[in-house]
Amino acid sequence: MRPQYYIFNKPFRVLCQFSPSANKLTLSDFLSLPKDVYPIGRLDYDSEGLLLLTNDGVLHDRLINPKFEHSRTYLVQVEGIPNNQAIQKLSNGIIIQGKKTKRANVKLLETEPEIWERNPPIRFRKTIPTSWLEIELFEGRNRQIRKMTAAVGHPTLRLIRTKIESLTIENLSVEELRELNIDEIKRLLQSDAFGKG
Repeated sequence: MRPQYYIFNKPFRVLCQFSPSANKLTLSDFLSLPKDVYPIGRLDYDSEGLLLLTNDGVLHDRLINPKFEHSRTYLVQVEGIPNNQAIQKLSNGIIIQGKKTKRANVKLLETEPEIWERNPPIRFRKTIPTSWLEIELFEGRNRQIRKMTAAVGHPTLRLIRTKIESLTIENLSVEELRELNIDEIKRLLQSDAFGKG
């Protein structure tokens, strides 16, 4: 079995599975891949961006095992403009569902990122401004970023995963799939997250 590695820029409102769903789009509506290739981890139905798919079982185990703390980065559009205290809380960890989140790298962006239009767009409210954060996590709890930003009073409006370790969605259009090249695979397998343990 030849190891295969792909990245896909998942659109908004697509389930992260190949099995059909009666009333929702799934990966099978966009991709035709060998049956042994699956996504690593999940990207929520209402989240967008980078999805890694592979039939490499060792890589899959490394990326879903929390002890390896691999890095994943997101662009997050939130309601309102978080102050320094809110940013610090997000960075240091917040109690959600009785457990504190791990350290995170959180930055308030000064300008809106250059990204594709979402279909449908977010619902703007004239009286409430929005802002963008860049958040790098080292764990992957269920709907974690949405719960974190809500806990500091800034609900998430749009969530895009832009990076997993060394892989990025740079130059990858929405709904576009491509196979990783040799250099990308080597960098991914040699990254810090896979050298631990």
